[in-house]
Amino acid sequence: MGARSPQHEIRNDVREHRSPSYDIAPLFVNRWSSRSMTGESVDENQFMALFEAAKWAPSAYNNQPWRFLYATRTSDYWNVYFDLLSEENKTWAKRAAGLVVIVSKTTFDYNGEPSRTHSFNTGAAWQNLALEGVRRGLVVHGIGGFDYERAADVLSVPSNYAIEAMAAIGVRASPNILSEEMQERETPSNRKPLSDIVIDGTFDDIEDGGDE
Repeated sequence: MGARSPQHEIRNDVREHRSPSYDIAPLFVNRWSSRSMTGESVDENQFMALFEAAKWAPSAYNNQPWRFLYATRTSDYWNVYFDLLSEENKTWAKRAAGLVVIVSKTTFDYNGEPSRTHSFNTGAAWQNLALEGVRRGLVVHGIGGFDYERAADVLSVPSNYAIEAMAAIGVRASPNILSEEMQERETPSNRKPLSDIVIDGTFDDIEDGGDE
């Protein structure tokens, strides 16, 4: 069997918490950051397909600033990556099939000048990766709770690259394996209405008046 076919419906567990205001691909709504994973390994073809999806993201001057450093749970580097996480994140990420550190090149290849949009472009690549994970029924959870400086050091990241985030990837499991506190958070979060985030005109025209 190959990769799962694209999801054509919003999943039942997601539908209870999310309802888009306009007709969009269910894939976008079905993506959410679960923490519950089985601890099983993910087949290499499935795992690498996520990075394949990421590489097709758009970027300024086609600079493709994204870099993905990773360790699977069977890798010699697993403990190096795992030890970067905050203690809270370790409690659930220990069951991931792989941990990823997302890095972006802060300069352009063609002239060495700073790239103002490197994080923006790398974020697009991350979104591709996450959506492909959802399409395959995997958990893909972005992580900000880790030691950024130590990650740059132990992973030998050059000074012209920025550490953006980490991610845990794994096989979805029942929420019951999580602590009671985390089980309460193991549901898809909703989103702000478009009127709060989309502005026709200047920032002052947004309905809530913007941040004071």
